[in-house]
Amino acid sequence: MRAPAPLLGRAAVEGLGTAALAAVVVGSGIQATELTRDVGVQLPANSLATVFGLGVLISLLGPLSGAHFNPAVTIAAWFTGRQTGEAPTLRDVAAYVPAQVAGAIAGAVLAAAMFGKPLVHFSTHDRWAGHLWLGEVVATAGLVWLIFGLARAGRAHLAPLLVASYIGAAYWFTSSTSFANPAVTIGRAFTDTFAGIAPTSVLPFLAAQLIGAAVGLGLVAVCFGRPAAVSEDEVTVPHARQQPSVGSRSPEESALA
Repeated sequence: MRAPAPLLGRAAVEGLGTAALAAVVVGSGIQATELTRDVGVQLPANSLATVFGLGVLISLLGPLSGAHFNPAVTIAAWFTGRQTGEAPTLRDVAAYVPAQVAGAIAGAVLAAAMFGKPLVHFSTHDRWAGHLWLGEVVATAGLVWLIFGLARAGRAHLAPLLVASYIGAAYWFTSSTSFANPAVTIGRAFTDTFAGIAPTSVLPFLAAQLIGAAVGLGLVAVCFGRPAAVSEDEVTVPHARQQPSVGSRSPEESALA
């Protein structure tokens, strides 16, 4: 095993990965609305692109940074790590979260540039309603439950497939279409397109997502009990403590989103 990558490098990977994810979400939304006016077609196109893009990004970047791409996941990993003595540390959180937010904004701007839209056009898509906030609590709780449940069950290698599949499903079974990501929520405020969210609607979504993350950790505790410290060689909560040497471990064996 190689030594862990420097924090700056891991934060840069998180920023790039979140930028790519935001570009997939926003860009596929723009493409869908340009191809059809039927929302019943637009949503499947947007959700399928997100599923495929997220699965690829987790598999590619998981060994480098843990492939969080999501402040709710990073904060949950830190909280869980406090109990086991594992990374990420507060220093990691302080580096990851700004990188994720900046990356999400950059990804939304990039998507706008690719489709010839104004680079920054704040969304007018109001998403202010209690049932939408409940949808975000449910979507984020399920995501955190899945991610940390997989790690605790020793099935982290399934994360690229299952996390992407869950997000695709949550597009459809939650009223909010499953933002479930504070960074990407902020980024989506910068685009007045299908995937956008009005800036005035952002704060309640962020609050709902953080509540959902706490609920998700509670569900993990109910299902799996208190976490126990593990050895360096075990697959743990989503954080890239070590980079695999060539041929020693596949990306899927090291990644969670």
